[in-house]
Amino acid sequence: MRKLNSAVWVGMFGAALYSIAALGQQPIFYPAKGQTAQQQGKDVGACKTWAQQTTGINPNAPPPPPPAPAGPAVGGGERLKGAAAGAVIGEATGGNAGGGAAVGAVVGGAKARRNQAAQQQSAQQQASAAQASQISTYNRAVGACMEGRGYTVK
Repeated sequence: MRKLNSAVWVGMFGAALYSIAALGQQPIFYPAKGQTAQQQGKDVGACKTWAQQTTGINPNAPPPPPPAPAGPAVGGGERLKGAAAGAVIGEATGGNAGGGAAVGAVVGGAKARRNQAAQQQSAQQQASAAQASQISTYNRAVGACMEGRGYTVK
């Protein structure tokens, strides 16, 4: 259980880093035609509204929750496979198929939890990458709008 929780925390930490990186890439605007700070503020607000309407992306919306684990932690047959292998090994090495099966089942359950944690981490990373891509699209739309209003965008 501790390893599963660690993997979940690592996945959430990775998601936070993706989000911070995406937000850190907001465009910078230079008023190339002498626009005032007040005009620039109005233009940024209007362009953010336009970008949200055009792309359908709301950068202020909270990210979706991490995907729930699919099925029990010991799914996928790992526990059963481990028990079968343990019974064979236990019988062959000391005539104790039951003890070997029990050990194999525990090992199989641990393998199932590791597999599930890895799948959950992968899904979280994919979701974070998708969110970062959406934020990038939104920022490009804001930049395009601001260029159209006479700003230099970097």
